[in-house]
Amino acid sequence: MTRLLLVVLAVSGAGYSAAESVTVVSWGGSYADACEEAYLKPFAADTGVEVVLDDYNGGLSEIRSQVEAGNVRWDIVDIQFPDLVRGCDEGLFETVERSLLAPGVDGSAAEDDFYPDLISECGIAMLFFSTVVAYNHERTTGETPRTIQDFFDLDRFPGRRGMRRTPLANLEFALMADGVPASEVYAVLDTGEGVDRAFRKLDTIKDQVVWWDAGAQPPQMLADGEVVMTTAYNGRIFNAQVLEDQPFTIVWHGQVLEISNLAIVSGSANLDAARQLLAYASRPASMAAVSRYIAYSPSRRSAEGLISNHLATGVDMASHMPNAPENTKLALRSDWSWWADNGEDMTERFGSWLVR
Repeated sequence: MTRLLLVVLAVSGAGYSAAESVTVVSWGGSYADACEEAYLKPFAADTGVEVVLDDYNGGLSEIRSQVEAGNVRWDIVDIQFPDLVRGCDEGLFETVERSLLAPGVDGSAAEDDFYPDLISECGIAMLFFSTVVAYNHERTTGETPRTIQDFFDLDRFPGRRGMRRTPLANLEFALMADGVPASEVYAVLDTGEGVDRAFRKLDTIKDQVVWWDAGAQPPQMLADGEVVMTTAYNGRIFNAQVLEDQPFTIVWHGQVLEISNLAIVSGSANLDAARQLLAYASRPASMAAVSRYIAYSPSRRSAEGLISNHLATGVDMASHMPNAPENTKLALRSDWSWWADNGEDMTERFGSWLVR
């Protein structure tokens, strides 16, 4: 789905031509809606640049195809860290000048305001999100799931599971469910035996898994009773809870904390406008604005102090943030450098495993 946010026929003093535009590709659904309201519409209104919002399901294949063909249609992509690192190594993204980044709310340098290691050569980390386990408590009787181990326990909690069609986060879930402490997951995955162990654990529920690709699918699967539990993005579940009054519960135990980034596609025909949008979106105020629409938390320290209530419902957002202290006690922070180094091999093996 493509959405046109603003078309300006003439803008005086904005520094842009009337025909200039920028195409932003994101993950669709309530997350894309949040970004649209938080900073894409305001950017378009403030600058007069036409912003076109499109959707995808992640990965590098389409970006690679556009760059290699010399037919780049996308300007900015919202991308997970491992793909950002791999794409940067392949020359798929433009470099990002740190001078673009606004200082913190308190005037601190951007490099100090971002959490460590979140400003990369080719992109800017925007927010933390989590892949969690969720269930419909109105369809659950008796004992309720509380841990990642429960997700894999078909005896105590029979029924179908939902999982994203990717090895990312699923291998981590499998090892934690098999007894590996979160602090040791990537050391175990760094061995052939550890990878085998993760796939053996996935084997135990494979016949009961319904695979999903887009973030909007898990809430729908829970609502329809297609699955009794599913992995999901925490913000999608939160919005289903507060906006649709869905009886969903998040299991924070074993959550995989991840980072979403913005990057400019190499060869963008609208490079100046894309850089301006990157600078605008990465301001503390823009990041905090996203958190008024969906439960994802900023990657800048000073932006956290700007988080308030959910705009539509008035819900206090602090306790719903994926990196809130109470939610991260038993969390795993995704090691994007490990996935950058091993992601292609794991994706190939995962694909072969799926069709076995």
